[in-house]
Amino acid sequence: MTSLAQPLFKIQTFTFGRAHPRSLGLLKSGKVFQGLTFPRIYKKQSCICCTELTPWEPSPVTYAPTDDQSDKFLQTGANIFDTLDSSRSDEPAIKNADAPVETKFQPDVFFHFLKWPMWILGPSVLLTTGMVPTLWLPISSIFVGSNIASLLSLIGLDCIYNLGATLFLLMADSSARPKSPTGDCKSNAPFSYQFWNIVATVTGFIVPLLMIFGSKKGFLQPQLPWISFAILLGPYLLLLSVQILTEALTWHWQSPVWLVTPIIYESYRVLQLMRGLRLGDELSTPAWMAHTIRGLVCWWVLILGLQIMRVAWFAGVTAQARREQSSSATSVAATSE
Repeated sequence: MTSLAQPLFKIQTFTFGRAHPRSLGLLKSGKVFQGLTFPRIYKKQSCICCTELTPWEPSPVTYAPTDDQSDKFLQTGANIFDTLDSSRSDEPAIKNADAPVETKFQPDVFFHFLKWPMWILGPSVLLTTGMVPTLWLPISSIFVGSNIASLLSLIGLDCIYNLGATLFLLMADSSARPKSPTGDCKSNAPFSYQFWNIVATVTGFIVPLLMIFGSKKGFLQPQLPWISFAILLGPYLLLLSVQILTEALTWHWQSPVWLVTPIIYESYRVLQLMRGLRLGDELSTPAWMAHTIRGLVCWWVLILGLQIMRVAWFAGVTAQARREQSSSATSVAATSE
């Protein structure tokens, strides 16, 4: 049931007064105020009572708090804004699309550009510490006879090369790392590679010791003095021990330079043995010692060739693995589509 009432209108007049200042003498009228009358309309609106809603009006929404939330809704506090905690709101925060995007400096990009000079600096260090003293430094300035001074001078040259080789391996390891510092770069050497590499190293280490042992026991004549043997093969055995330690560390740390470590030391070892042949002529070493050094040169050239073939094999396996990975990724993408 709906009840309607007509509005009632009422007209009332009111007067505005205009004041004239007394200081103005131009107006001689005796009236101080002149009135202007305007009509005023009053509108009285009667209420409309309706018990039924029209179809297009929505139903009223009422809030009915639950039992556990009735005492928590807008709790009274010192400040009304304390009750509106944005961190407790269930609505996700709306990000401003017009806000400027903060760009942070990425250190991996900076270090990536620093890796490029290492491709020239690393081989240059290896060349300076290894080849230059061995090829251009006169042997007479180092070797002064079969004594301790000559032995220490030769060991000093090999230690200089060892420092350069270590620095080169560190730079090669840094260049082989991925661009992202968080990336994992672990390279495990195969067990077969480790086994045959140990066999080659131990063979090159035991053969000179067996020859000197046979000389001291009288199986090889004439005998070779200890100082002459130390000058000829002492630096060779020392650097071979350093190579064994370096390879063990690269295998343990799973460094990607495990494949090139033997090549670095074996190439210099050939120069060491060739230097021993020249020094053997000055020391008047027996023929069996000269043949032993020549056999060691041939042995390490053979091992060096095998190591280079191992690098070619590893490059082929890596290329095949990448090809298979790319083909599998393409097939997965095609399946998902």
